[in-house]
Amino acid sequence: MNKKKSAAICKALSDENRLKIVEMLTDGEMCACDLLEKLEITQPTLSHHMKVLNECELVNIRKDGKWCHYFLNCETLTAFREYINSLSCTCRANKEGCSCK
Repeated sequence: MNKKKSAAICKALSDENRLKIVEMLTDGEMCACDLLEKLEITQPTLSHHMKVLNECELVNIRKDGKWCHYFLNCETLTAFREYINSLSCTCRANKEGCSCK
């Protein structure tokens, strides 16, 4: 995963509502109406959040008539998780207060 895409995902997840949406979608696909009920936000606000999550490819959209159903893009989420897991903390062994193991 390149740094530009990682930064876009970090920016998308920096919003509390978008983070909640991603957490809710870990249970599977959800209709926009269900997301609206649980988040207690307006439809235009949800549309904005979903646009941001879709643009960074964390969330995919499936349209069924006039309804939109959202689900996580597992490929992107897995790549982002691998990127985060590749980051590590290196410290000096004799530094006081170091909690690295």
